[in-house]
Amino acid sequence: FHHTPSNTMTLITQGAEAHLYKTTYLSPTTPAALKIRPTKPYRHPILDRRLTRARVLQEARCLVRLVREGVNVPAVLAVDWDINNKNNNNGGEGGDNDVRGNGAWILMEWIEGCVVRVVIQRWERYIKSRAGSGYGSGVGAKRQVDGEVKEQDNEIEEEEKKVKGLLRRIGAAVGALHKAGVVHGDLTTSNLILRGADEGGDGDGVSPDMQGEVVLIDFGLASQSIQDEDRAVDLYVLERAFGSTHPRTEPLFGEVLEGYRASYRGSGSVLKRLEDVRMRGRKRSMLG
Repeated sequence: FHHTPSNTMTLITQGAEAHLYKTTYLSPTTPAALKIRPTKPYRHPILDRRLTRARVLQEARCLVRLVREGVNVPAVLAVDWDINNKNNNNGGEGGDNDVRGNGAWILMEWIEGCVVRVVIQRWERYIKSRAGSGYGSGVGAKRQVDGEVKEQDNEIEEEEKKVKGLLRRIGAAVGALHKAGVVHGDLTTSNLILRGADEGGDGDGVSPDMQGEVVLIDFGLASQSIQDEDRAVDLYVLERAFGSTHPRTEPLFGEVLEGYRASYRGSGSVLKRLEDVRMRGRKRSMLG
């Protein structure tokens, strides 16, 4: 690829395997996401180069395949898998001070929106602030009251309908992913973006906007697979993420599976396998 990201980069997140920057592509007004896999000094250079190259190419191939199949994921704009390429086809601008010269990278479409984890957490805080202590037994709880409190329950029911719609769209996005022959490997609400959603605000006083399409991101652990077991593990990881991160929304996780079932014809065998994966997970929890 001849086009590379600009030298203007803002660090967004930094993990053990990769760093994510916001930059631009071709023009200063076109935002892009730059994901860099830095070199690992503790690994043998030859092994490090082979592993990094394989992982970057695997991620890029999965994204290209998903875009071709019409799945909502970031488009790949450019790739450089040669961790020894200090110049990065950029007229010799690399060098030790250029972070792109210290690892392989993928340049992707920048998705404007809000992480689904944040959207749901805002919704849960809003529900808590509206319902108070009377809503402590879970999202689906009903209180036998009248007057103002009953009106409040009606509002909560409307809010539940809204979040159920989001959960079904999440399930549909995962169904489209699996239909295309790719498993994510790290499905959590942190790796889903609600395109166009507002990133600002804390969500305590205002019900968050949940319109917009769900976009899957971060395919660093993704692989091409048609195995029901792999697909079921994807769903199980997402289910556990709801249990640990979204306790008020967890009772509604069935809506995710309904959206998955409606969008993917092969969902029946996957959901059967999901029961087996759950059983194994419970056994591991009991045995420690």
